[in-house]
Amino acid sequence: MAYEVLQKRRFSRQYKKLHDNVVCDVDKAVSEVADKPSIGDRKKGDLASLFVYKFYSQNQLYLLGYTIDDGVCLIYLEAVSSHENFYRDLKRK
Repeated sequence: MAYEVLQKRRFSRQYKKLHDNVVCDVDKAVSEVADKPSIGDRKKGDLASLFVYKFYSQNQLYLLGYTIDDGVCLIYLEAVSSHENFYRDLKRK
């Protein structure tokens, strides 16, 4: 079953600010998540609905945060950035 991928506003803002070489790695990560949505780690507590997929780009750890809606087969891309302050910024929604 194929999942459709939609971007939230926060993700699109962060994506625009990334360098071109990091954008390629983010695109690969998004395609991996679209193929197998359960590949990320499910968070606990305040961010219980969030999945996080970790990947490296330019020797730096990046996190891709997303939520899954199984009812309509959608993946919502919430955020992408380096590990620093990733979870703090997501809690500020």
